[in-house]
Amino acid sequence: MIRIPEVFARSTVEREGAPGAAWLAELPRIVGELLGRWECVPDGDVMHGGVGVIVPVRRRDEGAAVLKVSFPHPGNVHEPDAFTVWGGRGAVRLYERDDERFAMLLERARTSTLAEVEDDDEVVTVAGRLNRRLAVPAPPGLPRLRGQADAWEEQLRKDAGELPHTLPRHVLDAALATIRELGRTQPDTVIHGDLHARNILRADREPWLAVDPKGYAGDPAYDGGTLLKAGALRLLETDDLRKAVRRALDVFAEAAELDRGRVQRWAQLHAVQATFHGRRHGFRVARSGPRLDRLTEFADGLAELLTEAAPDPL
Repeated sequence: MIRIPEVFARSTVEREGAPGAAWLAELPRIVGELLGRWECVPDGDVMHGGVGVIVPVRRRDEGAAVLKVSFPHPGNVHEPDAFTVWGGRGAVRLYERDDERFAMLLERARTSTLAEVEDDDEVVTVAGRLNRRLAVPAPPGLPRLRGQADAWEEQLRKDAGELPHTLPRHVLDAALATIRELGRTQPDTVIHGDLHARNILRADREPWLAVDPKGYAGDPAYDGGTLLKAGALRLLETDDLRKAVRRALDVFAEAAELDRGRVQRWAQLHAVQATFHGRRHGFRVARSGPRLDRLTEFADGLAELLTEAAPDPL
């Protein structure tokens, strides 16, 4: 029987409450049944992400693999669908799936991530090239990201009206324009949906493979915004934020073969959404106090910088 990491158990209960505690109580049994059904034996310590446990295993046919079991949540439903469409193209391979239990048997990659690479250009280039490889025609069953546009606009207007902030009107207007002009009309292309350096692992079959996709159909440039948002802490320490942002946008757009202005517009929307999310909920690395204030101020500045009529002013 597996031992659930204490940090994961605590964060699950804090986030999900009683349903999370009930799921955790069943989790060792669920893992045990899946190990038996898929003829696997544990092969290392149990790891975890934000919403699931990852059990290294060995299987007779595929050898090294991982069993991933996630807390049942709508945001996790289409992860195996994305892996199925990609078939190992730029992402780990899917061997088995149990949708009722939000469980998958996946190709094992290494534990080191792209976030550990110090060269910023390499990080953005690898992510951009993977973005291009993952952008394949989407099957009918994947959720269309354009379906979230109305909710994005409603939440943005609500946040701007309810929360104290100093964002200029033109910054908010630019974000709303992106929702109207890009958000509601998007291609039927598979995108990762949460592309960032921690979701890209070193591997043996290929140098880097993507994990933890949301499995949306939408604009590949959207993921340029998620990458920049998730990598904002690296930008926080730069001496010239304007230059660093311009470089990141240029390198990602070239590697992904995308329109640079389109990537910037999505990045600006992500930044505006992040400023309000931080004010309402805090950030993953700071929930309150001076650090939260500093991060919120930085997010505001990034949103304003990304609003400039680009790419030349950047």
